[in-house]
Amino acid sequence: MRAIEFKSKLSKNRILIPKMMQERLKTLDEKSIRVMILPDETEADGDLVLKELTTEQFLNGYADSDSIYDNY
Repeated sequence: MRAIEFKSKLSKNRILIPKMMQERLKTLDEKSIRVMILPDETEADGDLVLKELTTEQFLNGYADSDSIYDNY
């Protein structure tokens, strides 16, 4: 399997294919393809993911016996 990579934008739930790639993709007409979406993540998004992961990992270490401290 060979990969074809290009940057694009979503518009109304459609992937915009750059003109230069449209010609290459014509050879794949009516063939099955696999699509992978990798959104560009900003640094702020990365920070959010890290915070969510940290919270999740912290709460995984929380035991039912720790609940006695919740009332203080």
